[in-house]
Amino acid sequence: MSIEKATFGAGCFWGVEAVFAAMPGVTATAVGYEGGSFAKPSYKDVCTDQTGHAEVVELDFDTEKVTYEQLLDAFFELHDPTTLNRQGPDWGTQYRSVIFYHSPEQEARARAKIEQLAAGGRFKPKRIVTQVVPAQTFWRAEDYHQRYLEKRGLASCHV
Repeated sequence: MSIEKATFGAGCFWGVEAVFAAMPGVTATAVGYEGGSFAKPSYKDVCTDQTGHAEVVELDFDTEKVTYEQLLDAFFELHDPTTLNRQGPDWGTQYRSVIFYHSPEQEARARAKIEQLAAGGRFKPKRIVTQVVPAQTFWRAEDYHQRYLEKRGLASCHV
């Protein structure tokens, strides 16, 4: 078993977590905040759109059961990477499309996937605005956000 970490922001983290948690090979998920300048942010802090954090899902995955490429494919399927700071009815920088990479290999794969999708024309005439940035401090969200949809017997949210 070889475990790696991946972190994705694709709008509201509840639905994003549910998708990744259901993938075979994903061994753990947690929702939280990353990419901002404010230490130990709360949900209330992040919702002000002043901290610079994105709502993200940090996950551990077994590379023998799921590839980073498969995680990237799921990431680009579950949200619209062409909308700047918005997913569905949710808007603000905390809902931006972002990949926080944990290794040079992840960075290269993420950038290659974006180039592949752009060249394939799937999102034309729009442009993919997904950020690809180094992983920073992951601040775990409050407990009531963890596995939020699962705790409520829901399979997905509005997005």
